[in-house]
Amino acid sequence: MKNIALASRVKVSADGHGVVSHAGMGMLRELADRTGLSAQVTAALADTYRGPWVYAPGDVFADLAAAVADGADCIDAVGQLCGDREHVFGAKASTTTMWRLIDQRIDAAHLPGCAQRGLGRGAAWAAGAAPPRGGCTSTSTPPW
Repeated sequence: MKNIALASRVKVSADGHGVVSHAGMGMLRELADRTGLSAQVTAALADTYRGPWVYAPGDVFADLAAAVADGADCIDAVGQLCGDREHVFGAKASTTTMWRLIDQRIDAAHLPGCAQRGLGRGAAWAAGAAPPRGGCTSTSTPPW
């Protein structure tokens, strides 16, 4: 079977070659794809496009979310965090495309389809990431 991942697999080594900062961002991005979250957002927003897209809306959304998790505080920071690391993270949409997704495509009618985390969480739990039986050990309410 041929691997169709956007970017090559991450190899961790201490040899000093191919050093990339913010590598955890790439893993978050891949997690969004593997749990189906990117596909879910793409399906929720597909009717907002008149023709084919260059970057699937779910991929752009996942890029934005991963960048925020990595400390980005504006859309321009996504390009700054990923721009020189395309060989790890894959190609990124332009700042204009990201703005269009947030400002024009995700409206009140489409937001619920983008905000449902249950499908991705279920896929992650089925793959072995479920919390231990008996729930959280914390006394606070879990985020899920």
